[in-house]
Amino acid sequence: MFRLARYLKEFKLNVTVGPICKFTEAVFELIVPLVMAEIIDVGIKNGDTDYIWKHGITLVVLAVCGLTFALICQYMASVASQGVGTRLRDDLYKHINTLSYKELDRLGTAALVTRISNDVNQVQTAVAMLIRLVVRAPFLVIGATVMAFTISARLSLIFLGAMAAIVAVMYPIMRVTVKLFKQQQRSLDGISRITRENLSGVRVVRAFSRQEHETERFEQTAEEYRKFAVKAGRINALLNPAIFIAVNVAYLLIVWLGGGFVDGAVDGMTQGKVIALVNYMTQISLALVVVANLVTIFTKAAASAARINEIFDMQPSVVGAETSPKRDENAPAIEFDNVSFSYVGGENSLEKITFSLGRGETLGIIGGTGSGKSTLVNLLCRFYDCDSGAVKVNGADVRGYPTGELRRLIGIVPQKTELLSGTLRENMTLGRTDISDEQIQRALEIAQAKDFTDNLDGGLDARILQGGKNLSGGQKQRLTIARAVAQDPEILILDDSSSALDYATDANLRKALKTLPMTCVIVSQRANSIRHADKIIVLDDGEAVGIGTHAQLLKTCEVYHEICLTQYTEEELLEQENEGGADNG
Repeated sequence: MFRLARYLKEFKLNVTVGPICKFTEAVFELIVPLVMAEIIDVGIKNGDTDYIWKHGITLVVLAVCGLTFALICQYMASVASQGVGTRLRDDLYKHINTLSYKELDRLGTAALVTRISNDVNQVQTAVAMLIRLVVRAPFLVIGATVMAFTISARLSLIFLGAMAAIVAVMYPIMRVTVKLFKQQQRSLDGISRITRENLSGVRVVRAFSRQEHETERFEQTAEEYRKFAVKAGRINALLNPAIFIAVNVAYLLIVWLGGGFVDGAVDGMTQGKVIALVNYMTQISLALVVVANLVTIFTKAAASAARINEIFDMQPSVVGAETSPKRDENAPAIEFDNVSFSYVGGENSLEKITFSLGRGETLGIIGGTGSGKSTLVNLLCRFYDCDSGAVKVNGADVRGYPTGELRRLIGIVPQKTELLSGTLRENMTLGRTDISDEQIQRALEIAQAKDFTDNLDGGLDARILQGGKNLSGGQKQRLTIARAVAQDPEILILDDSSSALDYATDANLRKALKTLPMTCVIVSQRANSIRHADKIIVLDDGEAVGIGTHAQLLKTCEVYHEICLTQYTEEELLEQENEGGADNG
């Protein structure tokens, strides 16, 4: 919590004025029992109506002044808490966007969403309570005790005994509930994860009639959250009864002993003073109830703050260089030099990959599921850093490029198509904001997308729903290809981005891409999509088992030959070998 206190610096006025107003309100509250004692001991005892009215008006003035200061404090607390929440949420979001894939994989989307929403809200609530009640509640407890000592030192010992008993109960409860609230927040991560999975994959769930199974999964996670919440609630529920038991015992002792002091005229005790002591005890009890609730609020906030700080403490494993590297114009466009890589806690996904690709050439990457195809292009884009070896672009190690410069050099169409809600133009200019409409139209033409984008209502201003839900799979793939082409990158990566296209559209797309002056990397499960590439890499369980042209690999690589046999007949492959991989179609 203390590490996040830096966000209060911008709201110094609110943090200062708010507690002062609450302090002033508390002072007025402490005066009220003394005025009441005077009314009882003088006005009522002597039947002095004017005295009662005069002091009654004083009570009303005290109440109005206290309300005014309370409203000012409320306003200050609201502005500060909302401001802190907004800035904390902004900084957290910015920091999350600096993290590399490695850190994002470890945290998970659900946990990040929970921390940027629910956890920040807990801290925001704590800030409001800090300004409104942290000063007022302790001051009322201490102030009421001091005022009670001015009335009767002996009876005031009851106050100290009651407070000691309450603190003895609060401390162990607070220690236990802190751990429970942390577990509760982790369970909330699970609820967020399952909810997100089911909402984003609702079509799959319904297609396989798995609604009941997914409902059971959600109920199990929600039940886990409920157990932690109920357990924490039960323990926390002991606070209020404990406080009221101590307070009621104190009431009994004050009235009993106070009545005896009045009868015996001990310490100048009067009926009004006994009532004043009871009122001060009431103020203390209410203040301690507030303190008990504050303990709950700050306990939750402390657990949430620890989770937020965990993200702030996490530094990106992939950091771009500050200056541009020296590029070698005669070097290959892409070069992998004995590259190996493994994900956290797993075996090597790539093992000693070595190849180079000249400028303007096309590289095809093929292999079975899980062979490391997407991992290879992720290393090229430097979404991850290789464990050993070097990945080079234009003769310079990718680790020597500033992140923005490397992203401008490489345009990637990811395996999973992602379109953002907004207009078609906004999606096309995602990589660069200086792209003209003519460039967008040219990119759409190359991506074979103009046949349907020209018919969209609004043209380039047509609305795209979140995730492109108003488009088919093939349309989304063509738009993501057009988006990458519109950036005019030096290297274009197509990561299995034509899987939803028919063969004719795929062939036209490859012909159009050949007209572009850029190096192209095509990852595909279709041999037909990469057979015309200048170089093909065949991956099997993270190893490059074959590198060469289509015709060469048919003769020398058994894995490639088996892949092609699933898509061509033996006669067609033999003909392609004899023709040197030429296109018959």
